Amino acid sequence: DPSALMKEYDIPLDALELLPVWHTQYMKHRYTDEGKKWPLAYVWDEYMKEMIHHRDIIRDHGSMENIHPRFHAWRERQLKRAISELGGSAQSITHPILSFELSEGCSVGCWFCGISADKFAGHYPYSSENASLWQGILGVCDDLFDEAAQTGFCYWATDPSDNPDYPKFIEDYYKVTGMLPQTTTAAPLKNVTLTREILALFDKHRCITNRFSVLTLRQMRAIHAEFTPEELMGVELVLQNKESLTVKASAGRAMDRQKKLESQGKDNKISLLEGDHSTIACVSGFLVNMPSKTIRLVSPTRAGKLWPKGYRVYAEAHFETVEDFRRVLEEMIDAHMPESVPSFETLAFRSDFEYTRLPEGFQLNNGVNKHTVKGFPFTGRLGELVKAGDKSAGTVMGELISGGEDIFLVNEMLQNLYDNSLFNDDPALAGIGCEKTNGGEPGPSRAA
Repeated sequence: DPSALMKEYDIPLDALELLPVWHTQYMKHRYTDEGKKWPLAYVWDEYMKEMIHHRDIIRDHGSMENIHPRFHAWRERQLKRAISELGGSAQSITHPILSFELSEGCSVGCWFCGISADKFAGHYPYSSENASLWQGILGVCDDLFDEAAQTGFCYWATDPSDNPDYPKFIEDYYKVTGMLPQTTTAAPLKNVTLTREILALFDKHRCITNRFSVLTLRQMRAIHAEFTPEELMGVELVLQNKESLTVKASAGRAMDRQKKLESQGKDNKISLLEGDHSTIACVSGFLVNMPSKTIRLVSPTRAGKLWPKGYRVYAEAHFETVEDFRRVLEEMIDAHMPESVPSFETLAFRSDFEYTRLPEGFQLNNGVNKHTVKGFPFTGRLGELVKAGDKSAGTVMGELISGGEDIFLVNEMLQNLYDNSLFNDDPALAGIGCEKTNGGEPGPSRAA
């Protein structure tokens, strides 16, 4: 009896006015003109579409084509690789260019944490010295990346609830960049006063919708008991409780649990619904930890043996001052974001691809997407040279040109493959733009 259920949960609505939301025979009317016959259901769906639209806004807002072409081209390659590598789940990745951690580790300890957050080891206080450094860093980001810096946020393998000064940090972010960072917390009830400060900032500045990760049904009921519907209008409840239909990513701790269950001969399901979801990482840019003063250049990838946390680390460095911070960013961009393939770089296709020669070219298939490449008489030969994985870009170009091919067409084809992120640029596999160590093994660069 839907009416009894609504009454049990103190929802003062008529369930029949929401039929397209919950009744299987009426769901076909959702997102149609016919669905307007149920105004409450229609308004709910419009509300949810607006939340999803916020996600798309972040992705588009990170564009830097005119601000910083080199960083923009690198980020575009990460977007295209994610779509190619991750399939449908890539649509939910926003690729913000900045993330700041304001604590060391996380006190929540979710068993499914896709980035395996360390245990909480302290927060970064908003002292006068720290505030000065923080504001200077934000100024550098605003200067270098302009409005794209507005895509940044202030958590990663941390929870905002662990830093009592969190609202001060994000208000500074707004003052410097003009955008209040989106907040996601799995502990909104830990410090309700702090949570309400964050919600009040959202009400004041009206930026991107915040999120509460809901871990249990008990927590969900407590959230609804504590906060009014009006307070939760600007909050997306991300249901991570075991009864929810949310598909958990096979990455980090969740992947570790799957492996443990498999080793015990048990069912390795980590959520009621399963799907091809393999990372919760979203940043294509700089991950900054304020307590340790470290910067990493990162990008999402499919979690696996090489990158179990679901993101690549292209470079890592330490900073002490605002001037250090700017220098490190510029050095990482110069070293790891070539706009075209340097002639000395070894060419290879991405490791997730299976290569097939075709009469007019070649095909790359990773089981998620197929890329068919053709169009020039030399396309097949170029594919074979790259497939070998042992020739530099200069050598590949030289062999084709010596065979009579047009230098401009060959260069155009190589650039097209590079721009579409079909070449290997994995730092774990000595990819393009990645540091090669003296021993021949690849690895992220490090600078003092």
